[in-house]
Amino acid sequence: MEYLGERVAYLKGLAEGLKIDENTNEGKLLKNIIDILADFAEAITDLEDSHAQLSEHVEDIDEDLAQLEYEVYDDEDEYDDYDEDEDDEDEEIEYFEVECPNCHETVYLDENMFDSEDEEEIICPNCKEPIEIEFECDCGHDHDHEH
Repeated sequence: MEYLGERVAYLKGLAEGLKIDENTNEGKLLKNIIDILADFAEAITDLEDSHAQLSEHVEDIDEDLAQLEYEVYDDEDEYDDYDEDEDDEDEEIEYFEVECPNCHETVYLDENMFDSEDEEEIICPNCKEPIEIEFECDCGHDHDHEH
């Protein structure tokens, strides 16, 4: 936005060309407005420079991070799998608070633990003893839901 500085310089030149008297109230006002515009143009130029330096720094960090990911995951496919796992984890998982009947520790179980058919029983992460959980069913049938 160097054109702002050029436009302010044009206004200064125009004010001088029009021979605006700086001793009048209007002349003082216009001169101060032009000076303030010059300050804004300079501040914007400084911000642009800072932004360019910051962008360059972020780009360097991004390249370093990409290199680090490549070294850590060694294989882009492995990274993609990890990324997909992260996406899956971002989905909202409902947790159930359960008190272990053995150690009486409160544990949090996610809903996926109950959906898995491979899991025969749920093991307390604290005491490693099986936790028997009974669900109250609101299906209206007379049966037990037990895991």
